[in-house]
Amino acid sequence: MPTLIHLIYASVATQAFATGQLTDLLRQSREANEQTGLTGMLLYSAGNFFQVLEGRPEAVDKLYQKLLQDKRHAQVTLIMREGIARRSFGDWSMGFSSISPAELGEVDGLNDFFQRGSCFAQLDAGRAKKLLAAFASGRWRANLMGPMRLEV
Repeated sequence: MPTLIHLIYASVATQAFATGQLTDLLRQSREANEQTGLTGMLLYSAGNFFQVLEGRPEAVDKLYQKLLQDKRHAQVTLIMREGIARRSFGDWSMGFSSISPAELGEVDGLNDFFQRGSCFAQLDAGRAKKLLAAFASGRWRANLMGPMRLEV
């Protein structure tokens, strides 16, 4: 069994989330994730979530099972679950970016992955890996600072 895994999923929000609600959700998640050694990144756009969870397999799988039961998520789609050599978001107890459709269009290269009106759940594993690599390398992370990223 690998020491670390990442699990990437997408889901559709069952309710509209204002920035304050997402911030509260993130704070709660950070507290829980710190206790279990989970790190990751969460994107939210137009009612869709894309999340990367990193950590020990048992902790990641337990949280994913909890998310499957969470009434705030529908159409939960597992994009990938695989062993990793190191964390991509080790310095983020849980990074967060709320991205509007206008902001999606302004981030160079983001439309390589998302067409207007599509959702994160339409990503396949190959595209999810490219997106993850771009975030991990800092390609878009620099564009998601300031008001779009809640600091850890």
